[in-house]
This record gives sequence, structure tokens and C-alpha cells, in this order.
Amino acid sequence: MPIDIVMPALSPTMEKGNLIQWLKAVGDPVRSGDVLAEIETDKATMEVEAAADGVLSRILVAAGTQDVPVSQIIGSMTTEDDARPESPDPRQVEMPTAAASAPVPTPTVARQALAAPPLAEPSPMANGNDAGRVFASPIARRLMSEAGLDAESITGTGPHGRILERDVGAALAAREVDAKANREAAAQTQMPGLPATAPVAEATGDDRIKALFEAGSFVEVPHDSIRLTIARRLSESKRTVPHFYLSADCMIDPLLSLRQQFNEAAPSGRDGERAYRLSVNDFVVRALALALHQVPDANVSFSEAALLQHRHADIGVAVAIAGGLMTPIVRRAETKSLATISNEIKELAARAKARRLKPEEYQGGTASVSNLGMYGVRNFAAIVNPPQASILAVGAGEQRVVIRDGMPAVGTVMTVTLSVDHRAIDGATGAELLSAFKVLIEQPMTMLV
Repeated sequence: MPIDIVMPALSPTMEKGNLIQWLKAVGDPVRSGDVLAEIETDKATMEVEAAADGVLSRILVAAGTQDVPVSQIIGSMTTEDDARPESPDPRQVEMPTAAASAPVPTPTVARQALAAPPLAEPSPMANGNDAGRVFASPIARRLMSEAGLDAESITGTGPHGRILERDVGAALAAREVDAKANREAAAQTQMPGLPATAPVAEATGDDRIKALFEAGSFVEVPHDSIRLTIARRLSESKRTVPHFYLSADCMIDPLLSLRQQFNEAAPSGRDGERAYRLSVNDFVVRALALALHQVPDANVSFSEAALLQHRHADIGVAVAIAGGLMTPIVRRAETKSLATISNEIKELAARAKARRLKPEEYQGGTASVSNLGMYGVRNFAAIVNPPQASILAVGAGEQRVVIRDGMPAVGTVMTVTLSVDHRAIDGATGAELLSAFKVLIEQPMTMLV
């Protein structure tokens, strides 16, 4: 029997994915676990694996297609019992690639496209003994009822013409197109002097922004999935999470001295490469993990029903990638040595830049570190990334005049700022966490005990 291949949901935030390429062709034999296709999510490039043995019988979504909704059928297989390539289903038409996509239709064309059912598409109203029965998903039924839509006016795109949520959404969009066209026509008749064919312009937000600049003075760079996800999640965080900020100056001369000793003493392998090379950021990650372990009331996540207090400190490390940012996570960082943390961060960062991280390697976490010190940034405040309740922004270590034993002296100072979700962590608890971190950073030998 046929087995549907669907666009998988590979993260809680994933709503759409881009189908990069098919690694099997129609008629190719497939074994369970074989990679069928590669898809690009909002975070990484992932592989779609076969769930059973059989033959790839149909490809319904072409390679290069953008924004394929989660759970949409992208192809199908037949099992080995009846495995043979099927002729294309006349009801299914391959989605065009982005380069070959058609221009946006006019309102009239959009209405005609919605009203005309695809070739041989069965009606959502069953025949025979099921006459009068509507084949629709529960959520589609509810949406139709709320919007006052007639099921007979909607073409279902699910199996056997079943009406799905997206079909109701398309019908509502078409109804809005009709309403907008009617409003424009009415406005046009009420405004004398306008040509009969001139529509009333309705400037969008983008149009208003572009109107502020001289035509030809800028280049439009379309948003990719990472940029859109960053914009959505951080806007939501700033809007819904009450932030407060705590800053501290940390003396890091002892840390720099210890780091140099460790790196000089690192053993070399047969290829001459050092077993590890510690950075200041490795010490920061270790210190934050130990501080969270010492202040368990700060190692939490906020949910509507309860406060989740974590047993381990899973620290996200912000990594700049082309066009955006990813935060791979060092799990149980409080249990790992500096050398282990250093090598793990390097490996995760390399795969993040290649967009090859697995979802479990960047989802969750209890706190994060964002370090811009290498760019000479002295201090800044980062945005909390839920479900985490805090993020530590790390500035550059720089020579400053400090007071030692009542006398001015020169020391290396690093400013850090802790951004905190006030729903989960109170001011005193956040201050206790930052104080514990400062002690560990300024007395780095305590991290080794």
C-alpha cells in the first residue's frame, strides 16, 4: 500500500521548510533508513529518511520549493509487495520552484482558481450512502463554522478531497480578496476624475518604508528563514518577557595567566595538533554553569503552570553564522572540564556554521552566553531566549585603571551584563547568580576543584 512522505516538523517553532533536493528518483528502490531528501528548516539543513522498505513512486513537491508547510505530503512510496512506479496522480501537481513561480494573480483570477476544482478532484461531499457527509478535519470544521463558510464551496486538498485547515485559510483569503476588490471598486466610483481602470492604491508597510528613500538608492535582500525566525522569536521575547539587567566588572588577570599556562601545557598529538586550546569564553561558560549549580533558584524556566527548576546547567553559546545567529548548547556543562567544553564548543560552532546541527543540539537550554568581546565591544545587553530565563552578555577584556590597596593600578577588566526574565527570577536571585559568577571568574582556580 502507498506510504505518504510528509514534510516533518523538526522543531517546535518549525511551520514551513524548504525542499533542497531529492536524493532518490521515482522508481528507485528504498530501504528503511535511506535518505530520501534534504530539507532546510529555520535553523539547519536536515535529512528525510525512509520509514520502510519499498520504491519511491511519486514526487509531489519539486526540489527547490520554498515554504512547504509542515505535514504536507511531498511524495509517496509503495511497499515491496506492490512496489512499482505509479503514473503521476492527475490531482497532484508538482509545486514549482521559487525561480519558476507564477506571478501573483489578480483578485478575479485568484477567485477563479479557488472556485475551479482540480482535475478529477473528488468533492468533500461523499456519494452513495455517505451523501451529505462532510469530509473535513476537526479544526477545519470549527473554522468553517466560525467563518460561516459552506463546505461545498471549498476544495479539499487532503486525502480523498478531505478539507484541511489550510483549505479553509485559502477560502478566507479569497473572500478577503473579493471584499478588498469590492471596496476598491466602490471607492473608485465615489472619486470623480479617476480613470475607470485606476485602482485605489493601498500602500503596505514595506511601500511606506521604501517611499522614504530615493528609487534605485538601495537593494532589496529577501529575508531567509533564519532571519525571519530570529525576528519573530526576539520580537516575541521583548514583547512578552519582562527583562531586567545586572552588570558587573570582573578582574580577569588571574584567568588570563591560568589560561596561558594551560595552553602551553596542552599535550600534542601525533599530528602535532594540541589536544585543546582554551579561550576566555570557555572559562565564561564553565563559570556560568557552576554559578547556576550554586544558585539553583536561578537555574529555572518559566511556564504558565509551574516554574521548572533544572538539575543541570545546559549552556547555549551564541554563534554568528551567515545571515543570522544560532545557539548550540553544551549539555551538563557544570560536569565537564574546561578542555571538554572548549572542544565541544568548537565542534558545535563548526556544524552550526555549516547548518548541520540536530534539533536537540540547539533547542532548550537553561541559560546562554553571548560574547562580543572579540569585536572590541565593551558592554551590551542581550535578549533572553525562552524557555531560558537568563543570558550573559560578555564584553572585551581591556586594560583599565583600578584601585588596589588604596592605590591606582592597571588591570584587565571584563564587563558582563546579565539579562533576566523577571517572571522566573527575582532581582536578589539574579544578583546572587551574577555574584557567584564574578567570584568564579576572578578566582579561576576554584573552577578546577
